[in-house]
Amino acid sequence: MKTTLFIIAFLGVFALLNMYISRRYIHHLHLSAKHKRWLRYFLYFNYAGIIVYMIGRYTGDFPNWLFFLVSLPIGILFLLFCTALFYDISRLFLNAVPLVPKRREFFKKTLDISSFGLAFALSAKAIYEARFVKLEKVTIKLKNLKQSYKIIQLSDIHIGGLIDAKFIASLVQRVNTLNPDIVVITGDLVDIKLAHAMPALHELQSLQTKYGTYFIVGNHEYFHDIDAILNAVKSLGIKVLENENVYIGERNNGFNLAGVYDLFGYRVLHHMPELELALKGKDEASPTILLAHQPRFIEEVQNGVDLMLSGHTHGGQLYPFRFLVQLQQPYVSGLHEHNETLQIYVNKGTGFWGPPMRLGASSEITHITIEPK
Repeated sequence: MKTTLFIIAFLGVFALLNMYISRRYIHHLHLSAKHKRWLRYFLYFNYAGIIVYMIGRYTGDFPNWLFFLVSLPIGILFLLFCTALFYDISRLFLNAVPLVPKRREFFKKTLDISSFGLAFALSAKAIYEARFVKLEKVTIKLKNLKQSYKIIQLSDIHIGGLIDAKFIASLVQRVNTLNPDIVVITGDLVDIKLAHAMPALHELQSLQTKYGTYFIVGNHEYFHDIDAILNAVKSLGIKVLENENVYIGERNNGFNLAGVYDLFGYRVLHHMPELELALKGKDEASPTILLAHQPRFIEEVQNGVDLMLSGHTHGGQLYPFRFLVQLQQPYVSGLHEHNETLQIYVNKGTGFWGPPMRLGASSEITHITIEPK
């Protein structure tokens, strides 16, 4: 039911974007009626691709080449919308400037051509950037820490579609070369029916760490039978932190690692985050790192946590979307000092959701070194 409502809302939003592009962009282009009609046909065809993608995303029955083709329309439509918005504002500005008719027509044609070029260039660059997962290195100093530790953070992998067993196997191989003390996966690991996700999940058993691999749920796990996913992850030997904490390293020489359920639990009234429970019984003499999928969970953290690791935002994934993410989340990517005692690092996502496109927000494996302060 939750998945169905999400699909309906998602398709509704993109239908509105389609309408805006048609009425506020294509309608005003310096083109013949025939060419405008063909552009609208492209919009309809593109939207049909989005519908097919959503069907395939949640059935898992499509081959990868088809997933690639039908996932691109989501990114293309969003970037077209951004282009249309830029065009609309520029056109209104141009109409407000006093110009002779011939010069106004010249600038209008220039705007039409450049907007097409912009949309094409952004789409091509976004597809190219999504081919790479960058290694982001960051050093974070923590009070009361006795020695350094190496943490590899993965987040928002979104197994399903193009994120398959081959992708995960390659990812695991890269992580193992880094010789991590621990690996943390901060939510949105599975985004498809569990039966289809299992071949990719099994690849995670090959992760090699000194003190283990740890996982917390993200909002997308709630869409696909969260209890079944939790049991499947546990069966791989990965420790799931369910409003609880563990101690990493030798006693009095390590740190607390705590994890909470996602904020989405408040909406569905199960698997809800409980910070007090997650921190119960922790070693007060050692620093505490909290895994919480959404950065805005930091608003619930008053004390007892030194560093929070999150994901969820994808760094905006396609750069213009970053500004919308900022309306909901206090931090979108990177390391931030929330206050005098609490820092937060937000991973931009190791995989991607929707189109295999990234613009100004590369996928990342985060290599975190925590050091004594």
